[in-house]
Amino acid sequence: MDMIDFLADPNAWAALITLSVLEIVLGIDNLVFISLLTARLPAADARRVRGIGLSLAFVFRVLLLAGLTWLMGLTETLVTVLGQDISWRDIILIGGGLFLIVKATREIHHDVEARGDEEPPRAAAALAWVIPQLVVIDLVFSLDSIITAIGMVDDLPIMVAAIVIAMLVMYAAANPVGTFIAANPSTKMLALAFLLLIGVALIADGFKFHIPRGYIYFAMAFAAMVEAFNVMAKRNRRPPPGAAAP
Repeated sequence: MDMIDFLADPNAWAALITLSVLEIVLGIDNLVFISLLTARLPAADARRVRGIGLSLAFVFRVLLLAGLTWLMGLTETLVTVLGQDISWRDIILIGGGLFLIVKATREIHHDVEARGDEEPPRAAAALAWVIPQLVVIDLVFSLDSIITAIGMVDDLPIMVAAIVIAMLVMYAAANPVGTFIAANPSTKMLALAFLLLIGVALIADGFKFHIPRGYIYFAMAFAAMVEAFNVMAKRNRRPPPGAAAP
């Protein structure tokens, strides 16, 4: 489809808008994970790492689109275990889900057992540990995103355009979301709970037990709305600057 045909085809526009919205929604998982990884970094390092993480996500998505033949081969049966066909895609999703569950559980444990006199990790050491985690999870989420796109649309330019739009939205939202999570400990705990939920969903997908994403994202949106009200209530209860304490 050339550009003139695309501009004149309402079906192409409908596919682009639908896929763009879906890619943005799928990108929320990626964005939450990146924001949590950078929550303990200094502000300047956090912004830089978020930029690196989103750039990697975009590069992985483009590379996976460029290798469509190889990518579709990942869905072919590799082994059969107890009557269930397992492909490389399933293995990647299961591994990514386990990674998310372990990471979120460790972070929750760290925050629950936190001591006030703990020494923060050095910036260089923290960055060296964050980047490999970004690479792993960006690859997992990119694989899930691109396979979803292939299942919806068979026009490569539309897929590329939708991914570019979704990544631009994620770039715009990355710093506000990351700053908000870092400034609100209860929101960080909620985001970690989201990662546990997403990790379980990825493992279920890997074992061919599909949990409708609509249920998951509705639960996340409802919990996020309640948390937003909670944050606003806390701010309204704070005494104004200079007011005497009761």
